[in-house]
Amino acid sequence: MAINQIFPSPTVKQVLFEVKFPNLFYLENKIGDLQMKVMERFPESALLVRRQVVFADLGPDSKATDLPIDTKGSDGKKIWQFKSPKKYVLNITTNSLDITSDFHKTYQLEGGDKFRDIIEFVIKHFLAALPIPTFTRVGLRYIDECPVLAKNNVTISSYYNTTFPLSRFNISDATEMDFKAVVKRGETFLRYVESLRTMKDSNEYQLVMDFDGFRENVDTGKYLQVLDEIHTVLSSEFENSIKQPLVDFMNKHKQA
Repeated sequence: MAINQIFPSPTVKQVLFEVKFPNLFYLENKIGDLQMKVMERFPESALLVRRQVVFADLGPDSKATDLPIDTKGSDGKKIWQFKSPKKYVLNITTNSLDITSDFHKTYQLEGGDKFRDIIEFVIKHFLAALPIPTFTRVGLRYIDECPVLAKNNVTISSYYNTTFPLSRFNISDATEMDFKAVVKRGETFLRYVESLRTMKDSNEYQLVMDFDGFRENVDTGKYLQVLDEIHTVLSSEFENSIKQPLVDFMNKHKQA
């Protein structure tokens, strides 16, 4: 079944885009100009520092104060973060750029805010400021949190083409269950994870499906074409993972 509509009750919880590139040591000098270009979509900004964590066996006669402290912060990695009020976030480091969205429910279908448009907007300004020839990695990831209306093999099998070995492990007896595979679909690498999880602040269960596709060493002039191809792979995998009862569930309007 082809996904050609934006559902009233979609299962997608979060969508992520990432590109990686060789360390750009002059990137910090360009951040101010880039910030001005993306400010209309990402008005909130912050500078974060991710530091390494040291685990040490100090012994009975040593104190934590005996550990050497890097006062210059050389072990820290700077992250320039820009946020939208619509709950999507742009992070930039010297060797990566990523956008995480809890807002977008479609990649490029008409009738909704398109995640592809935000990606194109950001990368256009990024490459104008830093005209690098190659992305070492281009990735797109979808995380879907799907309903488990009854925790038994019949219900799971009727809603999903599950990867779980239900003939051996009855899901009604499981407190958790996980499957992971990394495969190639043409030129695209696909990492698929399926997990049975309890919902936050609840004893109810949900099925989490995590679709992560990526390509390596992509010409920056062709990144959008490659990204569209990765999306096609992820969309096809989602379509192959669900059955009509879940489509009917997604077509139901959420109650206020």
